[in-house]
Amino acid sequence: MNPLADYVWLIIAIPLLGFLINGLLGLSLESYRKQKSLIGWLATFAVFVPFVISLMIFLGMDAESDAKVVSLFTWIEAGSFTSEISYRVDQLSIIMALVVTGVGSLIHLYSMGYMSEDEGYWKFFTYLNLFIFAMLNLVMANNLILLFLGWEGVGVCSYLLIGFWYGDMAKSDAAKKAFIYNRVGDFAFLVAMFLVFQTVGSLEFDQIFANLDLFSSDVAFWVAVLMFIGATGKSAQIPLFVWLPDAMAGPTPVSALIHAATMVTSGIYLITRFSEMFVMSPEAMLLVAVIGGLTAIVAATIALTQYDIKKVLAYSTVSQLGFMFLALGSGGFIAAMFHVVTHAFFKACLFLGSGSVIHAMHHVEHELEHEGKDVHFDPQDMRYMGGLREYMPSTYKTFLISTFAIAGIPLFSGFFSKDEILAMVFNAGLGEFGYVYFALWGLGAITAFLTAFYMFRLTLTTFHGTFKLPKKVKGAEDSAKYLHESPANMTTPLWILAALALVGGFMGIPDFFVTTFVSTDANINWLHAWLLPVAADYDLVLAYSVKWVLVAMAILIAVGATLLAYKKYDNDGGEATDAAIKARFGSLYEIWDSKYKLDEIYEAAIIRPVYRISDRVLAIFDIKVVDGTVNATGGIVTFFGSLFRFFQTGVVQTYALVFVIGVILVFSLLIFS
Repeated sequence: MNPLADYVWLIIAIPLLGFLINGLLGLSLESYRKQKSLIGWLATFAVFVPFVISLMIFLGMDAESDAKVVSLFTWIEAGSFTSEISYRVDQLSIIMALVVTGVGSLIHLYSMGYMSEDEGYWKFFTYLNLFIFAMLNLVMANNLILLFLGWEGVGVCSYLLIGFWYGDMAKSDAAKKAFIYNRVGDFAFLVAMFLVFQTVGSLEFDQIFANLDLFSSDVAFWVAVLMFIGATGKSAQIPLFVWLPDAMAGPTPVSALIHAATMVTSGIYLITRFSEMFVMSPEAMLLVAVIGGLTAIVAATIALTQYDIKKVLAYSTVSQLGFMFLALGSGGFIAAMFHVVTHAFFKACLFLGSGSVIHAMHHVEHELEHEGKDVHFDPQDMRYMGGLREYMPSTYKTFLISTFAIAGIPLFSGFFSKDEILAMVFNAGLGEFGYVYFALWGLGAITAFLTAFYMFRLTLTTFHGTFKLPKKVKGAEDSAKYLHESPANMTTPLWILAALALVGGFMGIPDFFVTTFVSTDANINWLHAWLLPVAADYDLVLAYSVKWVLVAMAILIAVGATLLAYKKYDNDGGEATDAAIKARFGSLYEIWDSKYKLDEIYEAAIIRPVYRISDRVLAIFDIKVVDGTVNATGGIVTFFGSLFRFFQTGVVQTYALVFVIGVILVFSLLIFS
């Protein structure tokens, strides 16, 4: 193991230091808050330096490197139980650290331009650094308690950043919604930790994995299910996914960092870390796969109907996370992690690209208002966009590259990771619960088609055709002159992420691409070999012919959906196409457009009943019983106080008399007893 691994604590400490410096100075010195360049670069380097350290540690490792545990100090000591602040450097944690700090530093750089006019600039970067600190604790912890600290920390930061513009009640409500839904999953995760401790007597990873034989099939099932419920909260799966689309209320860099590239993948990381326990329960694995497959198709159908550019990407994220859980439940733990990495590249680029578009549309709105025109439109609504490739070439090209990647077009990164997931699901169909997995493969194939279609719908509607705002809004006829490309500190991260989205898939090229034609044990799937020592993974037992058929089908699906989208949307007739789709699918389209009425169902089944019970039962109990008990206690004390005050006369003779009577009573009791 690389000796630099001993300094892994620096990866955690530097973002914390950035948080403390910007937070304390920004809170106490008004003059410091005006130093936006200093604040932004300090926060960015507080993430970039850990990336460099992570990269150096990574370069000193190989697939055979043993895990390195670095313990700093004892955190909790209660009887025989102790828990330490200790960090684990292995193949899985270092990959996650590279993604978190690498993508995180690019998003910090982008934010310097995007948030430059915001009054809470210092606070925004303070929260971002705190989030990175919490996320690194989550992925590098060596025990469940420290992992849970990071788990809760990213939840708190998500709440703070979604509701960053808390003056808008809708944004504040979205933050509260995210926080509450995550608490539901977190409670299940906490119960899973209790079960693990009850079984093993420790929450340290090495102790848990060395004693898996102590887990009965029932206990392993419940631990796996409870951890999965925790993951459905953080990683936005049915039934807890409805918070993530609303989380788009936060600034766009937050959407890119937290709700596309990092926090929402923590559930996939958790299950991969405990993959050896999950494979002990095929029933739990099936549940993970079913929920993942259903989430993928449900979110994809909703994305087809959305016009808010960030909402489309939000539902796309939910759908892609469903793909990852589908892989986990099919035994493709490494395939899921592969998609985590590629998804971080292209989805972060897409979100930041949408932010660049929104930034330009806001500028148009601001300039029109400056002209004195009373113009109102939603800067995130794609129906007011169109033709932006002429004015924003860098944003368009990077967005298009990332769209090719998420659509699964060869040889972009998403092609390799999504193809591997579908292959693993088909492979699982040859084992127990085979018919269910074959059905899930069909769902996955349909979702892949829908993904390519709605993503090119988004891209073509936004960037192709002509600029629609002048035709739709009175007073905006000459608004196109205000469109412009974003500054370099926003477009540079876009180009870097687009390059990664273009070539990132080559880290996981399937071995059979070579071994089919060459009689050799060639191992070109670098990521699979890298993660195999730390993640359980089912063998892909399909024949070469089946593998190539699946690849061909994946290509046909992606290319077919792309060509169909170009035919329907590569002009100004996007709304007409949407109307035609709505007419064709009728009531089914209405269900998609209403988001399956999940929010309404939760409102009717949970929220309103809880309100009624609280109002009619708990409030009365609180007033009559709780408050009544407190008031009665006070009344009793007051009553006896009013009686005893008569004995406090201030006359010494009275006190002496009482004293003598007391002495006589005591002696009488002693004598006669």
